[in-house]
Formats: sequence, structure tokens, C-alpha cells
Amino acid sequence: MASADTPTRRPPHRQIAAYQRLVALFGFFARWKILPFDDRAADEFKKLRGQKVRLGTMDLKIAAIAFVNDALLLTANLRDFERVPRLRIENWLT
Repeated sequence: MASADTPTRRPPHRQIAAYQRLVALFGFFARWKILPFDDRAADEFKKLRGQKVRLGTMDLKIAAIAFVNDALLLTANLRDFERVPRLRIENWLT
């Protein structure tokens, strides 16, 4: 726990650039639409689980969200997401 008497690890003025980068990052992400994990996505997730698609829980939820919204999933992890049938994926690093 920090108190007013506890010195910070980095002088406050050296933290300004980090905060500026954080604000810029929030601005970048604010332009993107965030798709919900809703009833349709939950149903698709359950279907994919039933098909024994071998993918981690969170990645499978992401795949379900993209699938039910007919969205193109941009990822650097093509190898794993290729396991999901009919999912539209693209490498976002190329």
C-alpha cells in the first residue's frame, strides 16, 4: 500500500509520456465497435463445444461472437482459429 510518504518508483514527470500513450490507446480503441457475448453467441459457443472444437474457452467465445455477427476475425493466431469451421479469419499482421 502506498502513502503520501512512500516515494514512487518513477518521478511523476517521467510518467507523463506513459499516460499520454494510454490516452492515445483509449482513443484508438474507442473507434472500434465492441460486439457483445450475448444469447446468440452463447448458443454458438455451446454448439462449438459440442463439436469438440479444440480451442481455449476465451478464444472459442471470441470465435462464437465473430461467427454470429458474420464478422471477419482479425488475429495473429491463425493456427488456433483455423480449427473453427466456417469462421472468417485473417492475419492482422500482414
